[in-house]
Amino acid sequence: MPHDHGVLTAMTPQHPHTTDFGFQQVPWDEKARRVRGVFDSVAERYDLMNDLMSGGAHRLWKRFTLTLTGLRAGARALDVAGGSGDLTAGLARQVGERGSVVLVDINAAMLQRGRDRLIEHGLLPQVEYVQADAEQLPFVEGYFDCVTIGFGLRNVTDKAAALRSMHRVLRPGGQLLVLEFSRPTLPVLARLYEAYCLGVLPLLGRMVASDADSYRYLAESIQRHPDQETLLQMMSEAGFDCCRYHNLSGGIVALHRGYRC
Repeated sequence: MPHDHGVLTAMTPQHPHTTDFGFQQVPWDEKARRVRGVFDSVAERYDLMNDLMSGGAHRLWKRFTLTLTGLRAGARALDVAGGSGDLTAGLARQVGERGSVVLVDINAAMLQRGRDRLIEHGLLPQVEYVQADAEQLPFVEGYFDCVTIGFGLRNVTDKAAALRSMHRVLRPGGQLLVLEFSRPTLPVLARLYEAYCLGVLPLLGRMVASDADSYRYLAESIQRHPDQETLLQMMSEAGFDCCRYHNLSGGIVALHRGYRC
């Protein structure tokens, strides 16, 4: 990493209470380790499973997210929990060769998966890779023009801390885009979606990835994630201004936006 990014050395405070890991309650300090284990397991088939689980719709959701970044050539972007690099690739094309994009993920296997895919796309020169926790992003304040996090916030132990961390590394006027599963707006759709998540997703995980448990966690984590209005309030409390959200696919997914002023 270039020296001007800076490095933070603060340690995560200890929390005596528990938190959710899917429908389970686990010690606060244990969740990150368990999440790493899940993504170690699913990394190899992550992209295939995304296509199967969403019917390819995740590509449309990410494409919509990228239309709202406002990035220009030469800008600097950060993709948090960037996984296999879908959003990173789009950000890299937007900022061009004069710009820079950093892909951050807490999981080494997913980070390597993203690096391999971006090399295939020929986007290596302007992309850097950092293994780090979203709650303690190791960059200087006000460095990035745009921060994205796609389908990663629900896996973070302390979501409020992660939002504050992302706010800190944005420049004044910079934008955060949070793409995440949310709450369907129609009751009948909500019931069907819950049945799909809790019944079909673990079955797909067992059949395609030989890992029903990891996909059961991922399905349960969707149910535990804050709804649209709650996440909107959390962003405001983290310091973001002009916060709003767009419901996608009837609220199955929501894209939240906020600015650092």
